[in-house]
Amino acid sequence: MIMSIRPLPDAFLRKVRETGFDDQAQPVRRLIAKGGEPCRDVLRRARPGEEIILASFCPFDSPSPFREFGPIYVRSEPSAEKISWDGFPTTTDYFGVSLVIRAYDEIHDICAAAMTTPQSAPAEIEKFLAQGGVKFVDARFPTYGCFACRFERATRA
Repeated sequence: MIMSIRPLPDAFLRKVRETGFDDQAQPVRRLIAKGGEPCRDVLRRARPGEEIILASFCPFDSPSPFREFGPIYVRSEPSAEKISWDGFPTTTDYFGVSLVIRAYDEIHDICAAAMTTPQSAPAEIEKFLAQGGVKFVDARFPTYGCFACRFERATRA
């Protein structure tokens, strides 16, 4: 099995960049990066001086008791950077030293979870995705709880 990362919805990125409102209809925060903020749209850490946005995002598209909104950082302008959405992020600094992974079922309930490292995460995510009933796996940064990305099953063309 091969995993892929679901990019942020284009509609969300347009909304926060153009209207200045997030998934909770509250104003976004436009910031100058100190450096190190996890930029979800480009799967890398922000560089000092970059213009970024802090906004509330909900990765869930249906109701569930586990549905949640959380803070994410994105660049304030679209990026021309080449980003690979296949497999696990290749930038070694995106997750830091640890991450939380949570497997969700068809009705978006958590059915498995683990604290892991970037080195162990790919195998653990593949293991979760191989389980019957798992629809996707979300990764989060453990200290602040920010949404890092969503892993889904993918097949090579």
